[in-house]
Amino acid sequence: MAGTLYLCATPIGNMEDMTFRAVRVLKEVDLIAAEDTRHSIKLLNHFDIHTPMTSYHEYNKVDKARYLVGLLTEGKDVACITDAGTPGISDPGEELVRQCHEAGIRVTSVPGPAACIAAVTMSGLPTRRFCFEAFLPSDKKEKSRILEDLKKETRTIVLYEAPHRLVRTLQELLECLGNRRISVLRELTKKHETVFLTTMEEALAHYREQEPKGECVLVIEGLSFETIEKEKEASWQEISVQEHMERYLSSGMDKKEAMKQVAKDRGISKRDVYQMLLEE
Repeated sequence: MAGTLYLCATPIGNMEDMTFRAVRVLKEVDLIAAEDTRHSIKLLNHFDIHTPMTSYHEYNKVDKARYLVGLLTEGKDVACITDAGTPGISDPGEELVRQCHEAGIRVTSVPGPAACIAAVTMSGLPTRRFCFEAFLPSDKKEKSRILEDLKKETRTIVLYEAPHRLVRTLQELLECLGNRRISVLRELTKKHETVFLTTMEEALAHYREQEPKGECVLVIEGLSFETIEKEKEASWQEISVQEHMERYLSSGMDKKEAMKQVAKDRGISKRDVYQMLLEE
């Protein structure tokens, strides 16, 4: 019988957030794959866990995953933990899970803290629909492409950022997305936890004056549907009614439906569209 891979969530700042199940699983498995063993030993010592550890991080994730899958195939149970939060979310655990599925290894979750979920629920911004982007890439071209995509994103946006890059990132977000509402959350679950619900401009001004400390989660308001409709309406005003009609006709729409759609886009009646076409 093959073993099981356990994805064990660990505290993101407050040791009291460790679950009873996570402690039990970490004690019972044969091996713990930790992102940073020097960091995780503090957690294990705190809960009197003596299970052997091995390092599993971004720079060895492919080869080490093969090694771990080999152990799992032999019947060993392995727990994967990250430095903080839930493994597999913006960390190398994703690769291990993929290889386990390919090998037919059972994967299960021992759920618990996740900074992105905690931040969204505390942000004061809409939570029904949101997208998670983790850290923006360091490559300028790739970052530019992602920011362009986010400009059109209607869901609430969640990003991670380090304190020393926060001001630069806020500046880039303001330039690309405009002055939207944003919630800056720092030191989640810790003594100095803060939730700063404000605007991009105000957040940028604040952190230029006051140096940020602690890991940050940025929760950003998505583009409203009202704004999208206004932008569409503005773009239609830049072309003639005849050109507007031609766009729909060239896509295969019949004249009657095209007139109906043009009227809807422009917020006028079909009779107005007909009259304007005659005048043109």
